[in-house]
Amino acid sequence: MNIFKKIFGNQGENENQDKNEGKSPYSPDENLPIDELFTVNFKRNGGKFIYCENIGEVHENFENILAENDWFETNVLCFDSRLFHFLDENNLTHLEQNQPSFYFTACENLIADEGSILFSSKQFKQFKIDELPANIVVFASTSQILQSKSDGMRNIKNKYNGEYPTNITAIKYFEKATEEDFLHYGSCHKNLYLLLLEDL
Repeated sequence: MNIFKKIFGNQGENENQDKNEGKSPYSPDENLPIDELFTVNFKRNGGKFIYCENIGEVHENFENILAENDWFETNVLCFDSRLFHFLDENNLTHLEQNQPSFYFTACENLIADEGSILFSSKQFKQFKIDELPANIVVFASTSQILQSKSDGMRNIKNKYNGEYPTNITAIKYFEKATEEDFLHYGSCHKNLYLLLLEDL
């Protein structure tokens, strides 16, 4: 063994230990790849995450969600015509009222550092989060994962090129807090499933 290590010890290890001492064992590793960071934070917030390698798996997992919740042949709130084929092939009626079983939608972006999902009026129209059904199924792709909310806002600005959507909001909590927490104050939780398609 190196004599300097015997005398002085391994200072590098001690420095790393000092840095990690104040860190919660439950906090995610900041060096995780962005998709893993999103997954860890999203699940910690109570979201139900379903990874799909291809569009066939998206259809299969969508049917599994319907079966799990007994949502076949029910009314569904859906504004996005690109998603209607999922509903039509499962005898679901897409409408804008009459107490739908769940809301089926796309999103703007997935925010990795807080495990939230960013939406705008392109998905929510004029509705506020608490006016939407308690159950939401979101269809998104891995290319929509961004590091932070500011990255999401920048992406919206570039994507819509001057015709910016309104009603930009994020859903972060996907289950009711067991006890009152000031971090949850004023937030609306939703029972949310995320169908995430690998497209990178």
